[in-house]
Amino acid sequence: MAFALTIESAHGPRITAVNDAARQAGVQVGQRLVDARALYPEISSESADLPGDSKTLERIALWAQRWGPWSMVDGEDSILLDVTNATHLHGGPQALLRDIAQNCEKRGFRSRSAMAFTGSAAWALSHYGNQYCVGDNDDPMRSLSDLPVAALRLTPSISKLLRRLGLKTIGDLSKAPRQSLARRFRDHRNPQTNPLIRLDQLLGKVPEPMIPLHRKDPLRVSRRLMEPILHRSLLDQIIIDLADDLVCLLESERMGTRRLEMRAYRVDGDVIVRALELSEATREAPHIVRLFGAKLDDVQAGFGIDQVDLISTWSAPLALAQASIDEADEDIGTTLPQMLDRITARLGPDAVQMPITARSHVPERSYRFASPNVAKSSQSEMQFYQRPLKLLERAERISVVYATPEGVPRKFRWRGNVHDIARSEGPERISPEWWKERSNVRLRDYYRIEDDMGRRYWIYRNGVTGDGRGNAPDWYLHGMFP
Repeated sequence: MAFALTIESAHGPRITAVNDAARQAGVQVGQRLVDARALYPEISSESADLPGDSKTLERIALWAQRWGPWSMVDGEDSILLDVTNATHLHGGPQALLRDIAQNCEKRGFRSRSAMAFTGSAAWALSHYGNQYCVGDNDDPMRSLSDLPVAALRLTPSISKLLRRLGLKTIGDLSKAPRQSLARRFRDHRNPQTNPLIRLDQLLGKVPEPMIPLHRKDPLRVSRRLMEPILHRSLLDQIIIDLADDLVCLLESERMGTRRLEMRAYRVDGDVIVRALELSEATREAPHIVRLFGAKLDDVQAGFGIDQVDLISTWSAPLALAQASIDEADEDIGTTLPQMLDRITARLGPDAVQMPITARSHVPERSYRFASPNVAKSSQSEMQFYQRPLKLLERAERISVVYATPEGVPRKFRWRGNVHDIARSEGPERISPEWWKERSNVRLRDYYRIEDDMGRRYWIYRNGVTGDGRGNAPDWYLHGMFP
């Protein structure tokens, strides 16, 4: 099935990635989705998660440090790995590149890898050369001269200009008079718009600084026991001590924990693992201990436990705060995040769900339900005009009396009651999402109204007279204001 990922642009969704079926159908990256549907109507699409892709690429770059000491993310789809003096450990350059590709495929990622003297040359060979290509360090142009000028990572307009000048490959560019090119691009100091800078980077004449990613170990506290423990009560006391130590460590880093993992090492070599995920960052040791209390009921110590670790596998910034003096010795109860954590720890991560905003202007699509942990990190930044706090699950049909054929109603009937409209604001016009909807879906004009009893409603007219998409417009009530 043809499939594409899209991002929003000024002219509607634009394709940022496609699968093999879509590529064979002629769909191209950078194409508008409406143009792709005209070419291949059966193509399906989803919005791309660019921040999620970036985080995944960072994790892959850290994982790739098994082959070399330094790695970095290079652009939106590439990783640069320094394997200087390390290829012999894997059987040579070709064997190393095959090992990288095979391990990536085991984890569900298709990759193209290449090796060269400079990072720019490796990028060019991996994107436009043969698979497992190894550049010639003695004569770099031998393996680079036949690559297109797009391999220099120039902007599309500069690449197009070079092709018009007859400089279609890197070899053509290297043979062109340098002074003529320098005069033509003398005002271009950005490497993406100056082919001479890119060419020098490719050949190692201009250095490209490498900013490697550093693996940050999670915060961890541990207890090695002189004698193995067999009783649950002793394990509870160890968890209390570890929670206090972890809170002190988090406080020194000005961090709070969002995800915790307890590991209990048994004498027979088995490891007992219990994990928690919190709805917000915390440094409260009693709260952590209380949550783990519900996770340790089924722990079997066997011949004994001789080591216990408490690890914050996900830490988030949490500023230092001073509690109120008046509340220092009082029980101030349980906060909403703590209550959610307790329910989730007992009933599972899917037991509690919260509504969060979604990226759609259509009211019934402007929210979705997710677990509290997802809701904290997935809130949309879309701004809406003015929406009611209470939205009906389905808009309900109402009967109206018009002031004018296209104006605001004078009164309406809903659930058997007649409401006289005293005030109104609007309209707020919401057009259908044409990249998702059928062609007969009508636009909506929303009004904020107030009846003679002071009650405020959100109603809309579905369609406009003469739009060619149905009969006379219908009216619906979609929400209520407080």
